[in-house]
Amino acid sequence: MRILVIGAVAAGTSAATKASRNDKTAEIVIYEKGTHISYIACDTPYYIGGVIENIEALAPRDPAFFKKTYGIDVKIRHEVLSIDPAAKTITVKDLEKGEIFVDNYDKLVIATGARSVVPPIRGVEQEHVFSLRTIQDALEIEAFISNKKPETAAIIGSGSIGMELCENFALRGLESHMIEMAPYIHPALDPEMAAYVEEHLKEHDVRLYSNTRAVAIAEDHVLTANGEKIPGDLVIVATGIRPEVTLAREAGIKLGDTGAIAVNEYLQTSDPDIYACGDCIETFNLVTQKPAYFPLGSTANKTGRIAGDVITGGDLSFRGVLGTGIFKVFDLHVAKTGLTEQQALEAGYNIEVAHIKRPHKLAETGGRDMILKAVADRDSEKILGAQIIGQGGVDKRIDVLVTAMTLGAKVGDLFHLDLAYSPLHSTVRDPVMYVGMVLDGAIKKAKISGQ
Repeated sequence: MRILVIGAVAAGTSAATKASRNDKTAEIVIYEKGTHISYIACDTPYYIGGVIENIEALAPRDPAFFKKTYGIDVKIRHEVLSIDPAAKTITVKDLEKGEIFVDNYDKLVIATGARSVVPPIRGVEQEHVFSLRTIQDALEIEAFISNKKPETAAIIGSGSIGMELCENFALRGLESHMIEMAPYIHPALDPEMAAYVEEHLKEHDVRLYSNTRAVAIAEDHVLTANGEKIPGDLVIVATGIRPEVTLAREAGIKLGDTGAIAVNEYLQTSDPDIYACGDCIETFNLVTQKPAYFPLGSTANKTGRIAGDVITGGDLSFRGVLGTGIFKVFDLHVAKTGLTEQQALEAGYNIEVAHIKRPHKLAETGGRDMILKAVADRDSEKILGAQIIGQGGVDKRIDVLVTAMTLGAKVGDLFHLDLAYSPLHSTVRDPVMYVGMVLDGAIKKAKISGQ
């Protein structure tokens, strides 16, 4: 069997290596138009800040590694121009030699990832304006900072990448200005939770501009729709990403409701011999069971592994996602999973909401308060979503809640979890248990009163 893979970042390499493990006789070739392979873009802000000193640490595996370890041919600087599903071929351009050739497949994997969204802002093409999606982007931003010595950075967009860049720009001595069109910073959170993040950013001298639209970029500032000039010797456009589906669309492969490639639970596209995985695919939300687009490195690796397994006769299948994410900005950790309160209301759930403030461990051992918000469905008594903000223990608690949600636990089950306890790691009643107790009590009260 000949397996071709388009894209050699997280999903593509995961698909190829899993297929190789399952079937040692398979001929596997990966085509990648870039120069760096098998990396996750989430790490790139920390290279810019100098936390990660060597860029090669982000992409430790080269084509020689894949050939020696798995017998996989990885051809970098090779761009796939088109797919012909009827002939089961792809047309490829060798970007170094300029040659164009055709290759055939038995099974094809599309792992074309995503591309940065660049809004129509005047001046966005200038040399001091960047987006951050790839290792090459990180190299160019770091080189600009080192060579041009900017003093101010304007970040258009307040998602996770923008947040992480604030901290890393501070490490490089830059003053950050964050511009967000929404009414509050990081709109993936509920507004009262985002307020904690806003206050924290202000404490670290990050200038915030919500309800603000950038319309033009000049040499040393960003012009807003209301005429304000926001300083920016360096400008980062961090307004999100979109699935890269050009090849799939032109080949007649079905796209989903979100605009990403539609796949079934086995990562098959509308063509049974073509699979897709990673940031280019549409997944589904475990809570709502509806189509969703959650481009994350963890999901890319997972879907890649599933695709490679299925192609070679395995029985893995994709079970959906919750949209779990976490980031750190200065010394504050922010995590989210599932639905926000607003999303739960829009989806028609009869909700119960809990707000909890608890230390992540015993105060005498350095425990710091965490802010937890959880949303549950009164009817099923299941958790719909959670958000946690704190300076310690956030990742542990969000992962416990994710596990409970994935396995269909009810809020009352959280109290009965046999969680690890010592004064150095938790409180006797862990914050997760408090989430369960508060929600369980409120739901029981609501049912008694007939709400």
